[in-house]
Amino acid sequence: MTTPAAPAESQSRQKRVLLLGASGAIGQAAARALVSDGHSLVCFVRPGAGRTPGMIAGAEVRFGDAADSNALSRDGFRGEAFDAVVSCMASRTGAPEDAWAVDYQAHVNALACARAAGAKHFVLLSAICVQKPKLAFQHAKLKFEQELIASGLDYSIVRPTAFFKSLSGQVERVKAGKPYLVFGDGRLTSCKPISDDDLGRYLSACLTDDALRNRILPIGGPGPAITPRDQAEHLFALLGRPPRIAQTPPALMDAIIWMLSGLGTLIPALRAKAELARIGRYYATESMLVLNSETGNYDADATPSTGSETLFDHYARLVSGEARSERGAHSVF
Repeated sequence: MTTPAAPAESQSRQKRVLLLGASGAIGQAAARALVSDGHSLVCFVRPGAGRTPGMIAGAEVRFGDAADSNALSRDGFRGEAFDAVVSCMASRTGAPEDAWAVDYQAHVNALACARAAGAKHFVLLSAICVQKPKLAFQHAKLKFEQELIASGLDYSIVRPTAFFKSLSGQVERVKAGKPYLVFGDGRLTSCKPISDDDLGRYLSACLTDDALRNRILPIGGPGPAITPRDQAEHLFALLGRPPRIAQTPPALMDAIIWMLSGLGTLIPALRAKAELARIGRYYATESMLVLNSETGNYDADATPSTGSETLFDHYARLVSGEARSERGAHSVF
């Protein structure tokens, strides 16, 4: 018995896609969504222990260094045709050298390969913090965004707010009886956290939803914006304990940055630590929401939401043991 052919519209929606950054948590979520949506997926990932051709179900996995333009072309694209490229690739630390090598140059290389492969669409996972760039990785991401827009390819530049993993670093310390640490009174910042799976589905939707094409797309998770104090109070409520919140003045981080920057003139390794401290301070004092360019204020109402999973759903699974906490590279605590 022959299987009926899929409708023409459905066939036209199925793309051959090359995914970069598929070994990370968000990249894996994007891979699951792309496969689920029926796309023919090739993932290009770094070789390493435990990584095999079958590591991403339903996808072909190829191995190599995406930051090496020759390896990307030879081992990733292999001279084959692709309809689209999706990149969840990002620098691991955000330090200047790493940021310019990965967030900018590796993406420039990927864009050149995409054009050579005949790709018509490039979906980029960026970050909402590039709205107010103060750090090397933000400038690197923003510069590539500008080059992608000018490239002539269709683009979808996705700027998510906070990730669950970056806001879950204190769950274990609170479970162990320690206080939750906040900067100031815990209300300096707010965000609309988005889960890996909700973000992965959104990235996949960019390939088939024309409303998400040729746009910069800030996106958050469902529900209202929440502050660090909201996070602390909800976590203690899940544990059935009264809140214990320890306040840290932002000036303390300033002092650490000043000290590391000064010592970095003598000890080069400390320059990178100073940049990491600056990253920590940025996330501790700036909201991850849409920035109103006219007022200079962050606007929760202007920050779109998607998906169904909230940070507090995630906290409940961490507390029950159903999920495991993974620290983000830019976690403050």
